[in-house]
Amino acid sequence: MREEEKKSSQDKSMKRFFKKRWVYPTVYIASAAIILTGVLWYQNSGSNGSDQLEYKASDMPGKQFNDEPALEVNRAMENFVMPVANEDEAVIQMGFYDNDGKAEEQEAALVFYNNTYHPNTGIDISSKDGKEFDVVASLSGTVTNVMEDELLGNVIEIEHDKGIVTQYQSVKDYQVKVGDQVEQGQAIATSGTSQINEKAGNHVHFEIRKDNVPVNPHEYFNKPLSALQEAKITEEKPASDSDAGKSEEGASDEEGSNEEGAEKTAPEKSKPAEDNGEKEDTDNKKDADGDKEADEDTDTSTDSDTSSNS
Repeated sequence: MREEEKKSSQDKSMKRFFKKRWVYPTVYIASAAIILTGVLWYQNSGSNGSDQLEYKASDMPGKQFNDEPALEVNRAMENFVMPVANEDEAVIQMGFYDNDGKAEEQEAALVFYNNTYHPNTGIDISSKDGKEFDVVASLSGTVTNVMEDELLGNVIEIEHDKGIVTQYQSVKDYQVKVGDQVEQGQAIATSGTSQINEKAGNHVHFEIRKDNVPVNPHEYFNKPLSALQEAKITEEKPASDSDAGKSEEGASDEEGSNEEGAEKTAPEKSKPAEDNGEKEDTDNKKDADGDKEADEDTDTSTDSDTSSNS
């Protein structure tokens, strides 16, 4: 009886224990912890074999393409801008010499140096107050040339794509060097002067070139790099006044030579006609003399026949 009472009391105590609210959540949490611990232990024990495998950096996705050059997406989306920090304070001193432009515009785009006129292959920009200003990169790219030149007033060249570069002349106080990667709008130098265009004063001479052929920057401002990539550029040499004079003189000389040749050939052509006429007159005279002699012979033969008959 006592054993049965003890069992019944234990059963009652167990039932009371499981009736408590915190028992089942505690059991669930403990079970989950045990299962998680077992999984982690199994993974750690299995990773010892994987340590023996060697992985190379080139096996990672995309690593094998690191050596291939790629054009940055941001650079392709950029538009050409004027190489100044504040366009509102900028003034165009001289424009680009366009072979298809008006005569007045072409005349205004000629640089006079050493008693010779040179077509302007870019645009000359200065500030309204004539003071120095920061020259900035028109487009992101790589600095390929930094050259000191008294005639051009020093040069910085930035490459943006294969064959497409921008040049900044008449600058000083360089802030970049060859090999630097520059961002659009980054200051690269300060405006200065040049001997070839002293009339412009303090300015920056800006050029855009494709395959070393200068193009009109105004046609590509606020346009993306792709617009110049797709454009077909051909080098055209402007005709000078001296060339025009030479061509006119050559034309007049050619006309004169043609006239002289015509005068010389005209008498030569007329001579055969005169000779033919003389020959015809001579032949006619010979024919007339022959007829006359024939008549005389006829008359003589007639007389002789008459005398013989008589």
